[in-house]
Amino acid sequence: MFIPTRRLAAAAVSFACAAAPAAASDDQAAMQAFLDANLRGFAEAPEIVSAVAAQNAITAGYDQAEIDALDQTWRAEVGAVDTPLISGVLDNQASDFLRARIEAGKGSITEVFVMDARGLNVATALVTSDYWQGDEEKFYETFAKGPDATHFGEVERDESTGIYQAQISFTLTDPATGVPIGAMTVGVNAEALF
Repeated sequence: MFIPTRRLAAAAVSFACAAAPAAASDDQAAMQAFLDANLRGFAEAPEIVSAVAAQNAITAGYDQAEIDALDQTWRAEVGAVDTPLISGVLDNQASDFLRARIEAGKGSITEVFVMDARGLNVATALVTSDYWQGDEEKFYETFAKGPDATHFGEVERDESTGIYQAQISFTLTDPATGVPIGAMTVGVNAEALF
């Protein structure tokens, strides 16, 4: 049977458009399942909650100019020898805890970082490109929206590792009060999701 090329092309476009939301929905369902099974528990660990609370007490009064200056300092330190701001974040107890979670994940977790109520890094397993995440979806789609908010990034190939991964971001809450205190972003190896 002959099907005109235009009809075939239109059918292919229609099928692709219909399949795309289903694939995105499947990705989000897989990421939600991974979040619930593997991440929520360690996000409420005392090492994380106390580090975020302590930094919130310091940064609560920062204005945008101070945040921007800190972000510029961080960016200038990336790849430098002298890195006091980065070292203060990378070498703390909460960051050690995050690195242990990556190791325990046996390849399923590729990166983890924690942000305070202003979107500033509190702890990170690896050096991030910037200090302030507050202008990115991983922060404003989570912390600003409340205790149960999540943001699921697209599955993408990490150029530095060649691994396909997705970022799962979610609001961190104080376990005692349920009040949002910050956010966490976790890079997950796509193979662990499907």
